[in-house]
Amino acid sequence: MAELGQIVEKVRSKNAGPFWLTVDIFCGSPEAYARVRDGLETQAVARFLDTPVQTLKRFDMEDLRVVKLSLPRPAVQGTVNDRDMHGAALAALVAEINIP
Repeated sequence: MAELGQIVEKVRSKNAGPFWLTVDIFCGSPEAYARVRDGLETQAVARFLDTPVQTLKRFDMEDLRVVKLSLPRPAVQGTVNDRDMHGAALAALVAEINIP
């Protein structure tokens, strides 16, 4: 088992508007993409991020070797409860997910 961040080239997160966050996992090689695609379970990611699995959207883009995740922000961007105005901190958390 290895952390996602050790397998892929880059994990990036950002705003997808004031209500959504998006995480892009750039795998680099076809082998890394296949490992992430097959080993990163959507239900496990939802549990890890404490979000309902029904709200987590996943897009596997084989031609680009990218796995994209989109999820509702825990708080609307810019409100008093928003702890990550740009949505960038989520990438470090996702990079720690273990992949078989």
